[in-house]
Amino acid sequence: MTASFLGFPDHLSDGHLPRAVIFGADHCTAYPGGHNGGHASAADAIRRASQEDAPLVEHWDFDLGGPLFAGRPVCSVDVGNVATAMNDNAGNRSRIEAKTREVLLMPAVPILLGSDCSATIPFLSGFGEHGPVWVLQIDAHIDWRDEVNGERYGYSSPMRRASEMPHVAGMVQVGLRSVGSARHAEIEAARRYGSRFVTAREVHAQGVEAALRHIPEGARVVVTLDCDSLDPSIMPDVAARTPGGLTYTETIDLISGLGKWAMIAGFDLVELYPPADIDGLSALTASRLLVNAIGAVVRQM
Repeated sequence: MTASFLGFPDHLSDGHLPRAVIFGADHCTAYPGGHNGGHASAADAIRRASQEDAPLVEHWDFDLGGPLFAGRPVCSVDVGNVATAMNDNAGNRSRIEAKTREVLLMPAVPILLGSDCSATIPFLSGFGEHGPVWVLQIDAHIDWRDEVNGERYGYSSPMRRASEMPHVAGMVQVGLRSVGSARHAEIEAARRYGSRFVTAREVHAQGVEAALRHIPEGARVVVTLDCDSLDPSIMPDVAARTPGGLTYTETIDLISGLGKWAMIAGFDLVELYPPADIDGLSALTASRLLVNAIGAVVRQM
């Protein structure tokens, strides 16, 4: 592993329990005949991008309206990456879910970095004993395929699988635009379930309230942020670039607004694809999104 995110320790030496625990996953569920190797370096790319700001953790952050930890001691740790392997689909899912459950038992807020969004399925499964939770998916696509080439746990299916989890009380899907793997059948299945669709255009026109109004006040919410939800002008490092995405400001407003309206119970950042990055822009943006997520969690204390 490269240096930890923002130089965070892997444990708190004062014996206190952390408020948030970061861990990475290089692989999850590959499709038959395919692989997700391009996402394997995402977690460490984000960690590397954070290093320039590591000495500045106690400085004023204008995104947050104060220092990251709001003047309190560091209360987040980075415990490195879960051991995963290419094409060890079931094993990868089991280890990601186990790590999520371990963090929740501390108790702390788990923050997962990488790989593709198939990792969201075991991450959400880890909340099985900690429900009910809502899901806020920030994504260009709805990810409601039941299966692709016989695989039901790949990157096109996380919200379909989430809808089958009894501890998931509801979901809001924001940032939607253009086309993806969804056909009419997937749209209808999502609507029957009761998923709330919020397009990127609606956010541009109405602000983040277009999404937040669908989440019950005070609900515990797991956020899954697919990097292709952001516009490729600031997040080119994705497998499927699509114009018209969310801006950086809209995305951090969504995160901070959620932290004030509800309770962020977990956060994953997936689908960063380092081979497509341009001058490290995407990794830097992802690093800043993670800072804002941690800042929102800290301010829930």
